[in-house]
Amino acid sequence: MRSRRAGPSPAPGRRSRARWASILSLAAVLAPGSAAPARAQDGEPTPGVSPDRVLFGQSAALSGPAAALGQGMRLGIEAAFAEINRRGGVHGRTLELVSLDDGYEPEAALANTRRLLQEENVFALIGPVGTPTSRAAEPVVAQAGAPYIGPFTGAEFLREPDEAPTAVNIRASYFQETDEMVERLIEDLGVSRIAVLYQDDSYGNAGLTGVRMALASRRRELSGLAAYQRNTTAIKVAVLELRRADPEAVIIIGAYRPVAEFVRWARRIDFNPILMNISFVGSEALAADLGSAGEGVLITQVVPFPEDNSLRVVRNYRDALRRQERGAPPSFVSLEGYIAGRLAGEVLERSGPALTRAGFLETLATVRNLDLGGFSLTYGPGDTQGSDRVFLTRIEANGTLRPLTSLR
Repeated sequence: MRSRRAGPSPAPGRRSRARWASILSLAAVLAPGSAAPARAQDGEPTPGVSPDRVLFGQSAALSGPAAALGQGMRLGIEAAFAEINRRGGVHGRTLELVSLDDGYEPEAALANTRRLLQEENVFALIGPVGTPTSRAAEPVVAQAGAPYIGPFTGAEFLREPDEAPTAVNIRASYFQETDEMVERLIEDLGVSRIAVLYQDDSYGNAGLTGVRMALASRRRELSGLAAYQRNTTAIKVAVLELRRADPEAVIIIGAYRPVAEFVRWARRIDFNPILMNISFVGSEALAADLGSAGEGVLITQVVPFPEDNSLRVVRNYRDALRRQERGAPPSFVSLEGYIAGRLAGEVLERSGPALTRAGFLETLATVRNLDLGGFSLTYGPGDTQGSDRVFLTRIEANGTLRPLTSLR
């Protein structure tokens, strides 16, 4: 599997969206053929599909301040694909991945996506990282009719079939994560003053909107607000702004390096509210960066604890991870990548040997209660998001992460 660097709304809860028809309309236009290799309606071979392989593409941050996220997603997908290939692939085809580095920059993500679709000729995109990058790349993927599988973002636009007709989401949305954060802070801890630190882009604004909605539904208002610029660690002004607001808790919508810098500065000036991060932060990278300074920092998660061996999906993931990269530590990010790879393999299997992009999307709409071993995914009409589950974790004094059932 290849890795390359790139060149120059609605309330949370179980989704009830009724616009899955846009996907089915797209599927009708791109109806699957019956020849092998699979062919689209116009008789041309299905991109990325040959008798012996299916080629997937990924554009993600493999360098820069969010590198651990892209690297983790790539590792998890590769581990899942290798596991599937060891069993003989899918309908005699091996699954392969070509990854390009976008550095968590929208312009690079757009260029990578065009290259993957037009030059690498991939079947689908899988494991992209980020909201601003997905904003740039997803329309190009949708125009090609290609599946956009397992984006590492909870942005709401990817969950609206009219906006993202070929998106295949796995994780709970940012609205669901932030609603859980506000619920736990208020109900478990009795917090009344909640502030937000956010990355000043579409990702940060998605999380900020979620917090505002969660507070408004409980007749409360934001107690403070500060921002920082994407791909920087210029965070000191934000620390001082939030200290002046004197919140009891700060919900953070950011990436691990600037968040770690924020936590260190807050500790340094004796600013000690409850700190709660959204899953995109990159939990293990944040904990490693902070060391003992991270004690007590809270993080919501959208996949199970990656060391919970009571779950078959985790046991399978850890075995696949060991086989793929000896010594690689388990992480929430690579587990999410593994689940994305497993989902792709399952839908390919159900789609049959005459594989097309439209057929893949049609098949996805029929997936109900796909149990990967303690973690289930369900799709259907108007529902392009497989899981609604949100988990809680906390960084301990020794830098490890501990699962929680509540904040009490």
